[in-house]
Parts: sequence; C-alpha cells; structure tokens
Amino acid sequence: MSIENNGRTRTRRRRSRGGDAASATPLRKVDYHNLKNPFPTMNVFPDHQIADMHNTALRLLEEMGMKVLLPEARKIYAAAGARIDEDNEMVFIGRDIVEAALETAPKSILLKAGNSARDIIYELGRLNFQAGAGAPNATDLERGRRPGSARDYNEYLKLTQHYDVFQMISPQVEPQDVPTNLRHYFTTKAQLELSDKFPFTFARGKPQVMDNFEMIRDFRGVSDEEFKANAHTYTIINTNSPRMLDIPMAQGLIDYAKFGQMSIVTPFCLMGAMAPITVAGAITLSHAEVLASLTLAQLVNPGAPVSYGTFTSNVDMKSGAPAFGTSAHFQASLAAGQMARLLGLPWRCAAGSASNINDVQAANENQTGLWGCLMAGATVIIHSAGWLEGGLSVSYEKLITDVEVLNMIAEMCAGAQAGANEIGFDNALRHVDPGGHFFSTPQTMERYNTEFYSPIVHDYANFGTWTERGAQNASVRATSVWKKILAEFTPPETDSSKSEALEAFISKRTAEGGAPPES
Repeated sequence: MSIENNGRTRTRRRRSRGGDAASATPLRKVDYHNLKNPFPTMNVFPDHQIADMHNTALRLLEEMGMKVLLPEARKIYAAAGARIDEDNEMVFIGRDIVEAALETAPKSILLKAGNSARDIIYELGRLNFQAGAGAPNATDLERGRRPGSARDYNEYLKLTQHYDVFQMISPQVEPQDVPTNLRHYFTTKAQLELSDKFPFTFARGKPQVMDNFEMIRDFRGVSDEEFKANAHTYTIINTNSPRMLDIPMAQGLIDYAKFGQMSIVTPFCLMGAMAPITVAGAITLSHAEVLASLTLAQLVNPGAPVSYGTFTSNVDMKSGAPAFGTSAHFQASLAAGQMARLLGLPWRCAAGSASNINDVQAANENQTGLWGCLMAGATVIIHSAGWLEGGLSVSYEKLITDVEVLNMIAEMCAGAQAGANEIGFDNALRHVDPGGHFFSTPQTMERYNTEFYSPIVHDYANFGTWTERGAQNASVRATSVWKKILAEFTPPETDSSKSEALEAFISKRTAEGGAPPES
C-alpha cells in the first residue's frame, strides 16, 4: 500500500490477491485552506481586568509616550494632534487619536495570493498557519546545522508550498550567501516562481520595499490601482520593546499603508527582560505598542490593512535565555486574544520552541504554544512548524513532524457530522449482532479508505513490525519525507514572459547596485 499525503488529497491503491494493481479507490478530499477555528476562545483574565489593561495602555501612550526614531513618522503623529518632544524623539498620543484609528482599521482583509483559489479572508474566526521563520540557520539530520543559504531558502519554500495547511508564506530562513543589497530580489523572485500562496516581504527600507512592490505588481499583472486596492503581500513590524519604533519599522508602516499592503504589528516582549515580569504587565505594554503602530498606519491611510499581533513569552530567569511553550507563554497568548477581540481586529500569535534539536522538548513546547494560540482565537499562527533554538534555526525534520499536528488540527476544523448516515442505524448498527464487529458493515466498506486521517510520519505498527522496518524514530522517517518532496517538487505554472520580465528587472537593478537595507 502506498499513501500520498500532501494535506489536500490522499490516494490509496490496493493490490489484488494475485498482485495486480487494482483500480484506485476514491480520493479522500479535504480542504486545509479555508479553515475556521472550531474551538471556543478561552479567557485568562476577567473582562473588567482586560478593560483596565486597555485603558492603562492608552494612559501609557498619553503620559509616557512612544519613542519614534523616524522624523517623518513624528510629523504624521503631530499633524493628528499628538504632542511631540523632538529633542528626545518622543511621541505622546492622545486616546482620541488612537480611538479614531481603531474606527478605520479593517476588521476583515482580503489577501490576494498568486492563485486566486488560495486567496485568504483574514478576520477573527479564521485560522491560518505559517512555518517557523526568520532564522539565520537551517538544520537537518543529513547536512547538520549551517548558516542559511539560497538553497535552504528555496528548499524550505518548496516544503511549505507542498503542504496546504500553510496558507501564507513566512519569512522562511535567511539566505546569508546572497548579498543584503540583492537579497530581496532573490527572496521575492523565489516566492513568485516556486509558490502560489500569499507572499511575505521585509520592511528593510523604502528602496527595497518599492522594489518588492514593483516585482509583485508586474508579476501578478495588475495595475497600480488594483495593487493598492487589495493586499498582495504583507510584512511584520516588530517594535523595539519597551516603547520604541525604529526607523525601518516606522518607514515600513508608512510605505505598506500608502500602498494598501498589510502590516502585522508584532511587539516581541519577553517577560522579565524587555517587558514586565507579569503576564498582565507584558501584554499591557505590547498592547500599547500595537496601538501606537496601528495608529500610524491609519493616519497615513485610513482603512489600510493592518493586523494586531503579539509574541509574548518569558525568559529563563536563571540564564536570561528566551523560553517558549511555557505556561506563561500560553497565558500571554490568551490575554492577547482577549485584547484583539476587544478591538475586533484579526490578529497574529506564535508558537515555537527553545529546544536545540527536534526532540520531546521541541514537540512539547511547540504544541503548548500552538494550543495557546488556538484557544486564544488567533487568525494566523506563525512559527507553527519547524522553529528551533528560539528562532535561531529552522529544522527540516521538525517542519514535517509539526505538519503532522497541524494536519490533525485542520481535520478537526472540518467539523464532525452526525446525520443519519453517520449515526449508522441502517448501514452499521443493525448489521452487527452482540459481540460482533463492524469491519464489513456497509458503512465501514463505504468509508474505510476515506474516513480517517492518514499520517505522514506517525507509525502505528507494533514493536515487532517497527523493529523489522529498521526501528526508525519520527525524525529519521521525516528525513525521507522531506527528501521525497524536494525530489518530486513541481512549481506552480507561471507565465514565462513575466518570469523573463522579472529577471530583466532584477538584472537592471542589480547593475545599478541594488538596494541596501536601511537602518
């Protein structure tokens, strides 16, 4: 028996007793793209305390302010009535300004993918996953841990394209062998040609952002007006906690808002380090930073697509190292979900692991973080697969073993049915006498090949059979899986003339010196 499992369809073929291949049995059809979170949201704090946290965040912005390093951004805040201390680059934002921005921030955003069938409605109640991202290193069992390369970027992209449970492309892994002034050409081109999902672009200065927008616009074949009308790409805006918005992040908020592209504002707050040691204090600070950043985007372009976001966990107080998948991380996700729902905004949360290898610690931490996001009602969960060392590396094997969990969650999103055919009085229950079995009932025969999820790397064989097969653990089995995916990968169909035009644009800009990142 062979099983093909890519998250969309799984086909099993049976052989007759004589060994001849029988005709294919029905496909098991699933849709892992348009997921809705089936789980009730969980609160960690009562509503009145969430309201207090929100009001404290507004007070923080009014009385203590936000340090904004970009002069253009300070001028935009000033024009809206914020008090500015130019000597100290501080912006004091009145709650009336924030509340007006919240009125125009969209509650639902259409995200346009390369393939229209992969477009996303980004709103509360929807559920999207992204792979672990932004790591400087890659690792796998065969080649070991190494600095991220162009090869690693392309391979990781192919793996995430393969699995439908990833609806959005993440920042992937840094291709450090590509010069920084040319890296954005490489990463954007790779996303456009190797994937048809919703792409990610970095906000690393206006010249790079404009290059990326032009490449995506022309490759998608849309006009300037059509490009601005919907989000065709997104970026992640990280504030510098506590209470600082640096130059490239502020510039990114302005540029993405002007051109109608989505910013996911994500303070990275580690409790006990760059945020208060308590969950309530850390989320209050994070909330204030999101409000300040979201306000800037709305002042630039009311209605600009912007997403609430958080990545709040704690440090290990013995070493100062970041920790993930902890109980505090779980609680912080729940609190952030309450804050996002208070505003009615779609939002981003994160899983992840601090483990150095794909082991039990890695699985435990990632799943604890993942379930915190699910119970919090996150719209998108980043670092949901493949992330190790607190983001210092992405693991090919962990990507595969984590996809197993994501696929099973996606299965639960489909919802269980309980109609007459499912209850089975006529096609199952009445066919079996006391003490009998249901293997051959009409219901079983109709559904045996399509009813249950077929695992990618989980092995349900008994100990004897598992031993005979080589006694391989899940990570070793995952190595065979990712190697097979890469060997058989077929990119989405693209217009050759647009690829040629893209290559010509990159060659021209490269000859001009490219666009170094700005700081």
